[in-house]
Amino acid sequence: MSKSKSQEAIEREHRYGAHNYDPIPVVIERGEGVFVWDVQGKKYYDFLSAYSALNQGHCHPKIMKAFMEQAQKLTLTSRAFYNDCLGEFEEFITKFFGYDKVLPMNTGVEGVETALKLCRKWAYQKKGILADKAKIIVCGGNFHGRTITVVGFSCDADAKNDFGPYTQGFISIPYNNIDALEKAIEDANVAGFLVEPIQGEAGVIVPDEGYIAKAYKLCKAKNVLFIADEIQTGLGRTGKMLCCDHENVHPHILILGKALSGGTIPVSAVLADDEIMLCIKPGEHGSTYGGNPLAAKVSIAALEVLRDEHLPENAERLGKILLNELKSIKHDMIQLVRGKGLFCAMVIKAPPPPKGGSSRVTSLSAESPSFGGGGEASPSGGRGAIDVCLALKENGLLAKPTHKDIIRFAPPLIITEEQLMECIGIIKRTIASF
Repeated sequence: MSKSKSQEAIEREHRYGAHNYDPIPVVIERGEGVFVWDVQGKKYYDFLSAYSALNQGHCHPKIMKAFMEQAQKLTLTSRAFYNDCLGEFEEFITKFFGYDKVLPMNTGVEGVETALKLCRKWAYQKKGILADKAKIIVCGGNFHGRTITVVGFSCDADAKNDFGPYTQGFISIPYNNIDALEKAIEDANVAGFLVEPIQGEAGVIVPDEGYIAKAYKLCKAKNVLFIADEIQTGLGRTGKMLCCDHENVHPHILILGKALSGGTIPVSAVLADDEIMLCIKPGEHGSTYGGNPLAAKVSIAALEVLRDEHLPENAERLGKILLNELKSIKHDMIQLVRGKGLFCAMVIKAPPPPKGGSSRVTSLSAESPSFGGGGEASPSGGRGAIDVCLALKENGLLAKPTHKDIIRFAPPLIITEEQLMECIGIIKRTIASF
C-alpha cells in the first residue's frame, strides 16, 4: 500500500528533524481565518491558534497586504542603519500601550531575556543594588521560554533537566500567593517580579481576582519592577487588549510577542518608560533582525486589526459562552474547566491503568492510531487528554494537550458565534463518545 501524503511528511520530519516536538498527527497545508486544511484536503477548526500567535486568524488580508507590500521593498537593514519603518512602528506601539519606549526583538523568549537584562541594569543604575546581587522573583509553574536562563527557573522537569548549570539570581515562589510575594519582596536585593497574568503552558491557570493588582501594588511600594509576560495572554486573548487590563495594572515592563505579527514572522517587543529603558546604552543589547522593516509594518497592521475589528471585545463576549458551555458538559472524564476570554482549558482525569498494571505510553508518530466519534479507547484502555485531542481531530477540530492531562481551547479571536457553537457541538459530541 502506498503511503499517504501525511505519512510521507511526518516520516520525513521524523527522519531529518530533531525530535524536540511530538505533534498531533495532522499535516497542515493551508490556512484561512479560523480554518486549516490538511494535505488530503480535510478541513479543520484551529482551536490552538499556534499558541495564540494567530489571534487575528490565518492569513488575515490586511496583515498579508502589509507583509507583501513591504516584502517587495525592503526586509532587513540590521540596526547598523536607520530604516523608514522602525520609527513609525515605535511611535505607534508606544502610544498604543502608553509607554515612552519600545525595544523590538524577534521571539518571545528574546523578549523575556531583554526584560530581565533591563531589570538588572535598572537595579544597579537606579535602585542602587550592589553589583551582581540583584534578584528577580518568578512563579512556580511558569513558562517564559526555553533559553538556559529561563529554563533555569522553571519547575518543568522536561524543560529543565540536563541543561544545567543555570543562571543565578532568581527566587521562585508559588503562583497566586500574595503572602509568598510579600515575604520574598522584603529582600532589599529584589529588583523585579516576572509573572504571567494567566499561566498558559501550565494549563490556563487563572489567579484569584485581585491577585495581579495586589502584586503590582506590592512591587510599587517596594520599588520593584512589575514585569508582565503577556506574550500569550496579551493582544486580546483574554477579553482585554492586555490581560493586566482586567485589573487596571500598567506594568513597569511589558513583554509582547506571538500575535504581534498576526502569525506571519517572529516579532516580540518590550515596552517601558525612559527611566528603565534608557539604562541600556548602544552596544549593550541588540538583535540583527529585531526591528526589521518587514516586522515593523506587519506589527502595525496586526495591532490595527485587533483594535479596529474589536477582537478583545469579541473574545470577552464569546469567551463567556465557551466557558459556560464547556462547564455544562457532564462526563466523568472531565475533572475541571477554567479560563478567561477565548483562553480555556479542560482538565481530563487520569485514565485508569491498563489491565496488567503497566504504564500507558502514547506516541504521536506517523503510526499512531486516530480515534473518531465511535468512542474507541486507546490501545491500552485509557482515555487521556491525547485520546480526546485525537478524536477531536477526526471530528474536524484541532487542539493539543499540555502536561498530558489538560486540553487548551484557544481559537482565533475572529471566530463568530455561529462558528463557536459549531465547535462546541464538536467538543460535546466527542466527549460524549468516550
